[in-house]
Amino acid sequence: MLVNPINTLDKETELIQSCIDGDRYSQSQLYELFIPKMFAVCLRYSKNREDAEEIVQEGFVQVFKSLRSFKKEGSFEAWIRKIMVYCCIKHFRSKAKMHPVVNIESINLEEIGNEDIIARLGKKELLKMVQALPPAYRMIFNLYVFERMKHREIAEQLGISEGTSKSNFFDAKISLQRAVANSLKIAK
Repeated sequence: MLVNPINTLDKETELIQSCIDGDRYSQSQLYELFIPKMFAVCLRYSKNREDAEEIVQEGFVQVFKSLRSFKKEGSFEAWIRKIMVYCCIKHFRSKAKMHPVVNIESINLEEIGNEDIIARLGKKELLKMVQALPPAYRMIFNLYVFERMKHREIAEQLGISEGTSKSNFFDAKISLQRAVANSLKIAK
């Protein structure tokens, strides 16, 4: 069955307006419509499920408080996602201090080769590897890779230097490479 994008857009606009008008049923519908994707975003930034649940709830409170400011320019889902990412940043800033955790000089990596790593590892396993990163590395890795933020923007958002952002991103990549290599060794 083909979905008419205009009807979908009209329904989304109606749902948003009903939420602004305070209709609890519409608010519940909006929440149920977007919770799976937004929870996945928050889970990627979080160390565990409980933190992700806390952040996504805080994010939806912000969504409902800010609905009137949605300008209907661009995707509503992207607008919600941006709010969720900023809630993740806020949560991170309130919990962690930025400092290196891994001594890069002590890491001995073997070449993994040109294999398709994602094909050999499941999405859940990769998510666990990202979640296992130290908080600063995880935050910067997610902002750079998934949100496509520049190191300058990340530095501004997190209140760190651009060099610290670059360094922590590099360290995150090294840590993930090591985790992938270890996982592939175990799988053999």
